[in-house]
Amino acid sequence: MEPEYRLHYAPDNASLIIRLVLEELGRPYECVLVDRRAEAQNSAAYRALNPNGLIPVLETPDGPLFETAAILLWLSERHGALAPQPGNADRAAFLKWLVFASNTLHADLRMLFYPEKYIGDAAADQAQLQKVLRQRLQLHLTHLDQAAAGRPSWLGAPQPSVLDYYLACQMRWMALYPAQADKSWFALSRYPSLQRLCAGLESRPAVTAAREAEGLGATPFTSPAYANPPEGSAT
Repeated sequence: MEPEYRLHYAPDNASLIIRLVLEELGRPYECVLVDRRAEAQNSAAYRALNPNGLIPVLETPDGPLFETAAILLWLSERHGALAPQPGNADRAAFLKWLVFASNTLHADLRMLFYPEKYIGDAAADQAQLQKVLRQRLQLHLTHLDQAAAGRPSWLGAPQPSVLDYYLACQMRWMALYPAQADKSWFALSRYPSLQRLCAGLESRPAVTAAREAEGLGATPFTSPAYANPPEGSAT
């Protein structure tokens, strides 16, 4: 079958979320590796697709898309799946938590992982910023765990949503990165509803396909290990 989409990716980057959703949707796609070690994301060719130089980009019949939440929302609407559709009473709740996952949770994670991009190279300043961010992230996760407790159709339900995959990947990264930092602040078991969500996803064929493609190990969400991809680099 001719590929419907082209995903520009790096292993265990935000492109993983899009790969998982494309697998769940069963849509034909091809992958183009963005070599982060060679800083290919800063090349003129890549910035023509995403001027911000961030991963992922999804090339679609409507043109290239960037920003993870925008891609997820576009895919869910185009294929009428993995999210409450316009007109559904659950749509409002889904949208507010999807935007929260993108604008608040993901934004805080980027600052935690790359503090030097926000406040410079002073170690003391970075340590203070990261301390505050860890406290914020714990609160974010508590709120999300409460939202998932009732198993709404768009969060932790038997059939996954794009938000499920977005959150599962972010919790994976909390357990692993920054690689040399103290990560005792995060324990998935403190958030039982989110832990259930992650465990449920791991048995899905979409996750099997993605973890094999990117070398993520048998339990990529509940007990993650660093990626050992067959090609490229996660960092």
